[in-house]
Formats: sequence, structure tokens, C-alpha cells
Amino acid sequence: MRVVYVSSIPRGGPLSHLLQLAPRVAGLGAEVLVLCADERLAGAFRERGVKAAALPLRHKLDLAGALRGWDRVNADVVHTHDRRAGLLARPLARARGARVVHTLHGLPEEIAPRLGRDGAPAGGEAPGLRLAWIVHGYLRIEAALSRLGTVVAPSHAMLRFLVEHGFPARRLRWIPYGIEPRAATSPPGGGSLVVGTAANLEPWKGIDVLLDACARVDAPLVLEVFGDGGERASLESRAARLGVDARFHGFVADLPARLGGLDLFVLPSRGDNLPLAVMEAMAAGLPVVATRVGGVPELVADGATGLVVEPDDVAALAGAIGALARHPGQRRAYGEAGARRMRECFAPEAVAQRMVALYRELCGGSGTPG
Repeated sequence: MRVVYVSSIPRGGPLSHLLQLAPRVAGLGAEVLVLCADERLAGAFRERGVKAAALPLRHKLDLAGALRGWDRVNADVVHTHDRRAGLLARPLARARGARVVHTLHGLPEEIAPRLGRDGAPAGGEAPGLRLAWIVHGYLRIEAALSRLGTVVAPSHAMLRFLVEHGFPARRLRWIPYGIEPRAATSPPGGGSLVVGTAANLEPWKGIDVLLDACARVDAPLVLEVFGDGGERASLESRAARLGVDARFHGFVADLPARLGGLDLFVLPSRGDNLPLAVMEAMAAGLPVVATRVGGVPELVADGATGLVVEPDDVAALAGAIGALARHPGQRRAYGEAGARRMRECFAPEAVAQRMVALYRELCGGSGTPG
């Protein structure tokens, strides 16, 4: 069975997922090729034993870019992993007789808060026309494209949202992300609680709420922020104004290693799907405080593997961080339970097996299109 993965993004959770998935699918006997954004990423896949080539897609209308090198593609299944790749590659793949799979990793920030939260307000500063286009234009286009093949939803929250917005249920499958097991972290010790977060520094990730909450916590703490984005400068200014000891590191290639220096991981998103940053933290044995959005409650069991609060609730977030600052034994218990949950429910080998089973089903069980 020949599987081609297409990804046009340079970094982020979907790419991290694909770096784990592709080698395991190849290990299960599939012939795998990854078409990705640049040669650096192609090299990262090759280091993992997977054939890869750079196929840059500059924008959502870059049909010429999508066609470049497409004559080299001989696939039974083409699996796309972002909006641009899905828009451009799915029709081309279907026209060549391949089965088509698309993983919908997330939603535009304007409607992301509605994932798992009916009636939630729009995110960001979305003008009425922009919001109307997303709801009545973008979602309808995605629903139409889903009829070309199968759409994988990584969370039950996403699956429900898609059905509610006109996606044919028979075209949808729930397959979560997998996460590598990690060695248990050792608390850094010292006088200050070390709190960490990893996110795109954009409004929907709620890092402003985290800074406000940290300023209210009645315990010494240091905040380590991994990630970058358009809000970084304003967030750095906010931290200084609030007197929060926050260190902004930008994007880091070794996030799992950096997690070992934390006592607590916090993700205060206003909207999310199944955040890999939370999964990485749980796999590393860290207690997690996160918001009740999207598929987060499918990861963090409130009161068992961490604490879950409502988005944009500064007082509740500060209270959760403060409570865990005072109780290191509880932090340890949550961390151990979270690591166990990742091992038992999100093993990457099991995810790859489910994905290959889907591919074989689409190909009629023989590994070639029927």
C-alpha cells in the first residue's frame, strides 16, 4: 500500500503528529512518501527512515505549486494535514484515483472557541463579514471537500462539531493523536514554583489570561513561555507591567527536554482541539491546568490528572495554580496519573495501527484502491 502525506506548514502540532505517525505507518508495511514545506523538514523525515521531498505550497491558490512534482506521486492513499494541503491536494489526488484522507487539526481562531462549547462567543476581533464567511463559506467548502474522501477528527469535540455543521457523518472518523512515552520528570526544586506553557502567542491561546493569573498567585513563581507569534511583544510588556517573572523562549526544538525543568504545565486556551502540548506535558509526568475547551477535557480529567477551569476566568486559573503550588504531593499524583493515561490511551503505535486499518478499509482491504 502506497501512502503519500502532504503538509505545507513549517512547524506546529500537526507536523509533530506527522513526524510520529509516518515512520510508524511505514513500519507497518506501507510504502510512505511525505511531501512537506521545505528541505529541512524533508531531512527530518528522512532521519526517521521515511522518504520525503520538499513541495512548497505558497498560498491556498498555489495550484502550480501543488502540480509541481505531482507526476512523481503514485499513491493508493493521499493524506493531507492542513487547510492549504487539503484544498489543493485532495482534488488532485482524487482525480488520479487515490483514496483521500484529511485530518482536520483545528478551526480558524474566530470559531475555535465554539469547539466543545455551544454558544461560545467568536474569538479574536472577528468582523461580522469575516465571521459570516467562515461559518457559511469556509465550513461549507470543507464539508464539500469531505465528500472526496474521509476526514479524521482527533477529538470527539471536533467530530461533534463537524456533524453539527453539515459534514456527512459517514465520511468522518475519530482517531486521536499518539504521544511518545517520556521519562518521568524530576521537580526542579528551589523556592519558586516553575510554571510552563507552550503555544502560538496569538489571542486564542489565552496567554494574557495566564499572565494575569500568575500575578494573582500568592506564591513565588517563574513562568517559562515556549512559542512565538504576533502577541509576543505585547505579552512581554504585560508581564513586565504585572511584575510577573516570565521568560519568553520562542519556538524550541527540544520542548520535551525543556519540560523536565517545570513543576506545572498550564494551557489557558480560549479555543483548541486536542493540544499536543498538553499531551507532551502529561507524557512527561507533569500535572496540567487547562481550560474547558475543545478536546482538552478528553485529555485532562479534572481532579484526577490535573485541574480544568473555564476559559477567560483569571480568578479560577489563579486559584488552580495556587492550590497546586501549595501541594507538591498533589502535583506528583496528578503527574503520575496523567503519564499513565497517555501510555494507556494515546500510544502512538496504536494510533498508527488504526490509521493503517482505515487506509486498508478505504482501499477495499487489499491495500489498493477498489
